Amino acid sequence: MNNFPPRGRTFGDFPPLVRGYAQVKLAAARANQALGVLDEQRCDAITTACQEILDGEHAGHFPTALVHGGGGTTANMNVNEVIAARAAELAGTTVHPNDHVNASQSTNDTYPTAMALALLNQVEAPVAALNRLADALESKAAEFDTTHRLGRTCLQDAVTLTAGDTHRAQAAAVHRTAGVLEAATRALTTVPVGATAVGTGIGAPAHFAERCAEELARLTGLPISASENPYDSLAHFDPYAHIASAGARAAITMAKIAADVRLLSSGPRGGFGELTIPAVQAGSSIMPAKVNPVIPEYVMQLSYRVRGSAHTVECAVAAGELELNVMEPVILDALSNIFEDLAAAATTFTERCVLGLNWNGPHRERNLAGALDRWVEMSATRGYESATAELRAGGSDGGTAR
Repeated sequence: MNNFPPRGRTFGDFPPLVRGYAQVKLAAARANQALGVLDEQRCDAITTACQEILDGEHAGHFPTALVHGGGGTTANMNVNEVIAARAAELAGTTVHPNDHVNASQSTNDTYPTAMALALLNQVEAPVAALNRLADALESKAAEFDTTHRLGRTCLQDAVTLTAGDTHRAQAAAVHRTAGVLEAATRALTTVPVGATAVGTGIGAPAHFAERCAEELARLTGLPISASENPYDSLAHFDPYAHIASAGARAAITMAKIAADVRLLSSGPRGGFGELTIPAVQAGSSIMPAKVNPVIPEYVMQLSYRVRGSAHTVECAVAAGELELNVMEPVILDALSNIFEDLAAAATTFTERCVLGLNWNGPHRERNLAGALDRWVEMSATRGYESATAELRAGGSDGGTAR
């Protein structure tokens, strides 16, 4: 506590990590008893203490900083000491934080295992929120499937398409990024538990890794397995960089869609004025009846923060040295922020903007007159130069001819 005054979140402020660590300690205790490392009395007491933590008890006993030096040792010992103290009360005998609760383990392997469990649990929210956003865009596609609008390239007039075409493409992109994010996190189901110090497995009995992973799979309902190469698992954290990149990709996609909504709803008198967004709040403290695209702007701003967090993860992954990456706490903090920002952005965008979009802007029909459909078709039959000459001579009804 003296070395790392909490800035931002504490360990206890991040329940997924507390739960993940309790699951690791519970699984380790059961594996240790099965392998003769831990007696039944202490195992039962440790198991009960872990279950109490999983049930939400003792939450106030994890005051250490979430981000700290030492590769997670502060968090590991915080958990060991809380469980040991409670287990000793339950067992009526000495339960040592290192000798019993931490038996066959090291911070080297337990922290990344608990971190993986926490992130696997937390990623469900942003993936679900992204898919809900995609579903909302699909519903808008169906609603406006026959509503024509002017397409643009380089912000210049192009040809007509429907609003349904636009929203269906947006939905496909969001669904795709949700799938990429979900797939990226699957690598975390292979955990380095049992690797102990630098991947050697020293201090743990034979088959501890497999036994512990099997217990974790039962506890979590996830397809957890022990790493086939624990040295790799502790030294190379590129899977976390992949997850961060997937999160940034989802944020960028949402921000692009939000920016398009913002542009198409601009005006409404002096701008594009094609799309109407929900008036969720007054847009100005001085200009009457002004409506600002506050929700798209919120989504865009959160995307900047997600990309910053992703860069933090990349830097921390690259900072791994020799046999161990000790930058895990900031990786976990940044990835957690990515997941929270993605979930918040997608949920707010869906509920406060997308579901209320309407293609009734005052300029949509007027802008269609500038479409180049007729001239593109003419170019295909009479040649590019001929169509260009006729258009420059004064043609203006290209879109209405469709």
